[in-house]
Amino acid sequence: MDWLLQILSPATISNFFTQFQTEMQQPAFWVALGKIMWINILLSGDNALVIAMACRGLPPRQRFWGMVLGAGVAVILRIIFTGIVVTLMELPYLKLVGGLALLVIAAKLLVPEQEDEEGVESAAHLWAAVQIVAIADIVMSLDNVIAVAAAANGSIPLLVLGLAISVPLIVAGAALIMALLTRLPILVWLGAALLGWIAGDVMATDPAVAPKLDALFAGSFGTKLDGMLASLNLAHGHSAEFVVAVLGVVIVLVAGGIWRKRALEKAAAHSQSAA
Repeated sequence: MDWLLQILSPATISNFFTQFQTEMQQPAFWVALGKIMWINILLSGDNALVIAMACRGLPPRQRFWGMVLGAGVAVILRIIFTGIVVTLMELPYLKLVGGLALLVIAAKLLVPEQEDEEGVESAAHLWAAVQIVAIADIVMSLDNVIAVAAAANGSIPLLVLGLAISVPLIVAGAALIMALLTRLPILVWLGAALLGWIAGDVMATDPAVAPKLDALFAGSFGTKLDGMLASLNLAHGHSAEFVVAVLGVVIVLVAGGIWRKRALEKAAAHSQSAA
């Protein structure tokens, strides 16, 4: 209980808003905010489905409040858990593990999923629906937590604002967002590439990995690459991070494409056997 009192203390709240005012004046803050919102939209389709299914048994007047309250509780819990992950990522090798997990999550994003609504319980009472939504969101949101923690890059104000905006957006426009992603599959591929980039950047900045990369790129090759990337305004003295980030994009698109092809072939074979 002490940790909760510490979080809600006036000093902590004051420091949070001071940091928020400082960070929001930097263009990088808004770029990262866009990343967090896009990541949540891409990875939260199943969460939106759970909210809809859990609230389907409520009376019409309570469905709206069930969705709003359930999403609100889910946002608060997700901010807490993602904040914990952001803090833990400062430890050696945890960014490396998180980056590897993010590569798998990004590749899986390209694999078509089969909808299964049988495992989603429908609630008859408002608070039961809120409980189902909150618990299901936490259980299903490990991928979101890892990806958003990586995109936030240690910024708690960025984390809070990004999640607070994007999760209600998903709930309010779930059908529209899913239709948009279905009609424009390129957006999913771009999102997967973004996650691959973030994964590579996260692994390159791991406290245990960064010194080894710096040593590897300390020679003439690294110097020339730094100069070339700087001339293109792509990276200034961070060629190692740039290379690993690009490698992350390539791994995700290649592995995800192969994974997707096999899944489609398996689905087609299943359909033919069922027919």
